[in-house]
Amino acid sequence: MELRTPLTQEVINKLKINDQITITGKIYAGRDAALPKLMKLYKKQELEKNGIYLEGGVIFHTAVSDAGIGPTSSNKLEIEESIPLLSKAGIKIHLGKGKLTDETVRALKEEGAIFAVTPPVSALLTAKMRHKKVAAFPEEGIEALYELIIEDFPAIVAIAHGESIFDRK
Repeated sequence: MELRTPLTQEVINKLKINDQITITGKIYAGRDAALPKLMKLYKKQELEKNGIYLEGGVIFHTAVSDAGIGPTSSNKLEIEESIPLLSKAGIKIHLGKGKLTDETVRALKEEGAIFAVTPPVSALLTAKMRHKKVAAFPEEGIEALYELIIEDFPAIVAIAHGESIFDRK
């Protein structure tokens, strides 16, 4: 299924685990260093003041460097802790890799958001990136929060509506 950002709740509600999706449009990319800072901006209601608009958005758990982009483990404490709050802030798809806790699966369901995993092929993902710029926290270098423009970015829905591919037997 082809998706274009910003995403509506109607689109998210149609997705099921194992759906193959491609995403086109603006997304955010951040990981251990940027996501806790992004949560602080949300709590202080300072996202828009900093030019960050999360409603209907996608966040990719990655660093961005000249060498490329690829998913980092989404179950790292700093990253997984951000998922419920950033979903509440408007993020509809979290992109990364790894099994998430049952608590995070419930939070995604409550907030109407999903988690999708990306194929572990950094060269392919980098080729889908059309533009990048630092959106916030430039002092973090490659771990800053980036705004990316992507085209036909592949992912597979891993958690949706309380179901997880990681729990299938």
